[in-house]
Amino acid sequence: MATTTNGTSTGPGLRRRRRGRLVTALAAATVAALVAAGCGSTAKRSERAGPAPTTPGGTAPQSVGDSEGQLDIVTWSGYAESGSNDPKVNWVSKFESDTGCAVNVKVASTSDEMVQLMKTGQYDGVSAPGDATLRLVADGDVAPVNTDLVPNYQDLSPFLKMTDYNSVDGVAYGIPQGWGANLLMWNPSVVTPPPDSWGAVFATTSPYQGKLTAYDSPIYIADAALYLMKTQPDLGIVSPYALNQAQFDAAMTLLKAQKANIGAYWSDYLKAADAFEKGTLVMGSTWQVVANTVEGAQPGTVKTVLPSEGATAWSDTWMISSTAKHPNCMYQWMDYITSPPVQAQVSEYFGEAPANPQACGLTIDPQHCTVYHATDADFVKQLYFWTTPTQACLDGTGHTDCVDYQHWTAAWTDLRAS
Repeated sequence: MATTTNGTSTGPGLRRRRRGRLVTALAAATVAALVAAGCGSTAKRSERAGPAPTTPGGTAPQSVGDSEGQLDIVTWSGYAESGSNDPKVNWVSKFESDTGCAVNVKVASTSDEMVQLMKTGQYDGVSAPGDATLRLVADGDVAPVNTDLVPNYQDLSPFLKMTDYNSVDGVAYGIPQGWGANLLMWNPSVVTPPPDSWGAVFATTSPYQGKLTAYDSPIYIADAALYLMKTQPDLGIVSPYALNQAQFDAAMTLLKAQKANIGAYWSDYLKAADAFEKGTLVMGSTWQVVANTVEGAQPGTVKTVLPSEGATAWSDTWMISSTAKHPNCMYQWMDYITSPPVQAQVSEYFGEAPANPQACGLTIDPQHCTVYHATDADFVKQLYFWTTPTQACLDGTGHTDCVDYQHWTAAWTDLRAS
């Protein structure tokens, strides 16, 4: 059954971020390293398994020492606010006064930019999305994390821990920050009847030709794969992130047919919201924060739904550099940023579900966690969180014939250029 997810704007100010296109191809060495890392199972792993000596990025520390006095991080706009953008939005200053760690923030616009910045070795940590995390692990740019050194970790939502996108072979590589689903949004005054399936945007012909939209990223191929997984079981798709060549080709065929109906692909959520407000777009994939933005400007303009097939989703993870110059400050930051009061501030400002459900009782808008389904277990069961596709299939089959992200990127670039 499709789940309606409409809600109003939550909190004092929505984050103004931009996750641009992911168009940089992965190096072949990255894919090979991922295979060697053994990223081949979707099963949940033991949360307390310690890192092996051969773990990419080294081993996790056994204790947190004194503050080094500085912290350099790469993050999305809105995750590390110090009052410079809005004097009333500031949680970094308290961290600095509590720990003595002066925070220097490098804002990234895309997942690829985050990966490239972390390769420089100039930063202690990053808030990486699921389509970047395994790349960072494979190249040894991030280190395993000792979750026992992050006391707030125990209170984070279990479904965000030890997943395929933030752990490898039972080794934790990060601390969850927050998450959101990729929903279906439509204008109810134009689109009838109300859609409850992704078939509404993947139909070969559409009465809304030129007014549909889709997320502009190679990872969107997974949305097509998910639809096929649910509607064409003969293809044998087990995970939308683990596609053999035939399955991948089927997803690309679907996307090529969809392109004829697309009016615009979106990456800047403010531009997407503006297009729905103006009526140039009437239906397509979205984030809840986009819907909230439209509704805040023009109430009643859009509705959102979790379609009957389920949906892909994103989850950001704090990861520590394997060459961090200030590891103690980074560990203190990972604990601080996942504490309930700070999670409440970040999730409302950023526009996401907090990783720590204890934040839900501290948000300014008491409905924030309801709107974002932060503690809705049935909702979460229908989500497939972004994970970097690798040649070693991430579907538990043990197969090694899956199309890797390098080829996803190439295929998406060709699609957009055609």
